Amino acid sequence: MVTTNPLDVMPTMSADLVRVEGELLASVTSQDPYLTEIAGHLIKAGGKRVRPGFCIAAAATAAGSDGVATADIIKAAVSVELVHLGSLYHDDVMDDAITRRTVESVNAKWGNLKAILAGDFLLARASEIASSLGVEVAGLLASTIARLCEGQVLELRFTYDTARTEDAYLRSIDGKTAALLATASRIGGIVAELPPEQIEALTTFGHAYGMAFQVVDDVLDLVATEAELGKPAGHDMEEGVYTLPVLRALASDAGDELRPLLTDHMTADDRARAVEIVAGGGWITGAVEVARSHAARAVEALDRFPSGPGVDGLSAAAAHLVDSVEAAAAR
Repeated sequence: MVTTNPLDVMPTMSADLVRVEGELLASVTSQDPYLTEIAGHLIKAGGKRVRPGFCIAAAATAAGSDGVATADIIKAAVSVELVHLGSLYHDDVMDDAITRRTVESVNAKWGNLKAILAGDFLLARASEIASSLGVEVAGLLASTIARLCEGQVLELRFTYDTARTEDAYLRSIDGKTAALLATASRIGGIVAELPPEQIEALTTFGHAYGMAFQVVDDVLDLVATEAELGKPAGHDMEEGVYTLPVLRALASDAGDELRPLLTDHMTADDRARAVEIVAGGGWITGAVEVARSHAARAVEALDRFPSGPGVDGLSAAAAHLVDSVEAAAAR
């Protein structure tokens, strides 16, 4: 099941994402039904399919496009979503997650070893599909997988480290979130054979969107309610992941009180007080400004395109992102 997303303003997007769903399931079919079941677990759990949506919409920015994705664009969309899914399998192992997308996580259901191998299988299938689209696409997807790993390692390296720098944080989210969104947009442009300057603009759009999205997500971890998050506010701090508002608070006079609270044995009271310190010192506002800047860059990147279904879809996604930034600012 594919949940609603702003790209659905494109009249053909829903039908194209149905095609993506079918190809996703076909792509993870193995000679071993047991592996097929594990590899298809999160596909069947659904999702917004933002990354394949960006790939499809990016291709549809071509002048005169009717928005309907070609068979190669669907392949490209499937390849980027498989990379995302493979990374989720691995993330859940690292986080010891119990659920993902309202269903039991792969590692909880089948164990860590099978989850890791199934994640590898998804990445391999993504690479196989990308290779059918040409050397440039295959190379781009491979380098993006490397950037995902680099971003995740950067986060793990600084877990529970109050000396983590803002630069290390930004480089981490560049790799673990923005890189794949940029690549999804870029591959759409490459496969649609758009002019180089438009491919670069699409890449900028995807990257800026990803940076803004992750900063907003990190802000919401501090200001949203437990009912909205499905976990207590400040969960990232409890896990030792210190995001932009926290790092800026640590670098201020408030750091003297905040730092002793940020340990690997943080209590509920410690977490509540840490959230109070970070949320009450203006650092949320500063982080939102960073997100605003990236969101504005995403919107600006679309200025060089003619009107059409693809631009309408990406513009709607950008507008939705801006709304989420402002909603975070209003909390």
